[in-house]
Amino acid sequence: MGSFLSSAGNRASEYGEVLQNENCKRPRLLSGFNDENPRLIPSLPDEISMQILARVPRICYLSMKKVSQSWNFAITRPELFDLRKELGTTEEWLYILTKVDDDKLLWYALDPLSRKWQRLPPMPNVAYEEEPKKGLSALRMWNVIGSSIKIADIIRGWLGRKDGLDRMPFCGCAIGAVDGCLYVLGGFSRSSAMKCVWRFDPVLNVWSEVSSMSIARAYCKTSILNNKLYVVGGVSRGRGGALTPLQSAEVFNPHTGVWSQVPSMPFSRAQVLPTAFLADMLKPIATGMTSYRGRLCVPQSLYSWPFFVDVGGEIYDPEIDSWVEMPNGMGEGWPARQAGTKLSVVVDGELYALDPSSSLDSGKIKMYDHQEDAWKVVVGKVPIRDFTDSESPYLLAGFLGRLHVITKDANHEISVLQANICKQLSSSPSTSSSPGRTMGASFSACGLSMPSDVLPVTPTDFSYQQCDSMAVVETEAWKVIATQNFGSAELVCCQVLDV
Repeated sequence: MGSFLSSAGNRASEYGEVLQNENCKRPRLLSGFNDENPRLIPSLPDEISMQILARVPRICYLSMKKVSQSWNFAITRPELFDLRKELGTTEEWLYILTKVDDDKLLWYALDPLSRKWQRLPPMPNVAYEEEPKKGLSALRMWNVIGSSIKIADIIRGWLGRKDGLDRMPFCGCAIGAVDGCLYVLGGFSRSSAMKCVWRFDPVLNVWSEVSSMSIARAYCKTSILNNKLYVVGGVSRGRGGALTPLQSAEVFNPHTGVWSQVPSMPFSRAQVLPTAFLADMLKPIATGMTSYRGRLCVPQSLYSWPFFVDVGGEIYDPEIDSWVEMPNGMGEGWPARQAGTKLSVVVDGELYALDPSSSLDSGKIKMYDHQEDAWKVVVGKVPIRDFTDSESPYLLAGFLGRLHVITKDANHEISVLQANICKQLSSSPSTSSSPGRTMGASFSACGLSMPSDVLPVTPTDFSYQQCDSMAVVETEAWKVIATQNFGSAELVCCQVLDV
């Protein structure tokens, strides 16, 4: 049997296979599964064969699907991945979205066990019909999402300066991940906000459109709570073409495919401005969202180009289905990056954020202490480069039980940095907090011949070390687990899928 799997692994496969007309093919594959190949592995019951397949690293499936129709059918069935969950053999992969010079978005996935990068299939196109011009109706094909327009252009739009936005074909989509799939939501199609939602299924390796949001929105914030995808805020086109901030929220259930309404954010701080003039000039917007301690935390700001003012935030509690004001220390101390955008990530139950340094080439990792309602420094220096000209200078990810920072240097090298944070946290602002687990044994990609668009990663030691002192040596606080040069591509966002 080992030689059988080895021979299957030696077959070269090309990643990026897209299964078309799945509903039409599956009856044929099912027929082949029953008639042409009665058993997945000769002389073994299929139940045992499935147990074997469920223990094989996921990157091997790319080649194993080429063995036969029976194998392809079995490897793309949800039953196999349900079995992987039962056996505890699921794997976390890091998915990174990048933008290249021509405003094209490309997805890459990092498998830390094989230390390989993979390029995902290109995102689908949609038809966009422009208004009739000179008696003719023009039909054009546009990418679902494209340019990552800067927040400054949004604010200019609020003030009636929308010329820059109209030149952008697509921008402002939101990204989420739930139930083992990636989701791309909304954004602008030229000057129109979109409701559409696209899903990437890593099992089938395909993009498909799912139920649209109830409201067209761009630059909304997303997060996961109770295995549901929440969407809040963002902007849409108002009367006269100006951008209007949204207070509404909704939630998507991936099992039913249905969107449901959530009470709108009150923006309570924005309602107590002293004059009508300030209320008209200062526009409230959600600048981030994180699922923390069973609730959704949404930091907020008031904008008046070119300035922004933090106004704390609000927290949605699903048990009472309502919003409450965010604790002062949490909202006012939430670190912000360019133009007030607030990135954060929860790892092992702890909330982290990166506080950019004024020196432009460093930063600090802070952790929120909910007992003291304060943000505390847990890593004093993050080795990030000058990011003044970058739209997304860095990304945060909770990956393999650890905090990671994804950043890009002047040589276009994208690095995935793993933080070494101590277990305990004291009242000192320079102390450290939890997470940490040990990775299990890994396979070396089963000796497979890798597809052409699977890119090598610099080999590193994946072993985790337990801090034995409260003092973290800055030079040892970070470990590079992967690097790759994607040319001039800019970072947009990242997600982690456990499949």
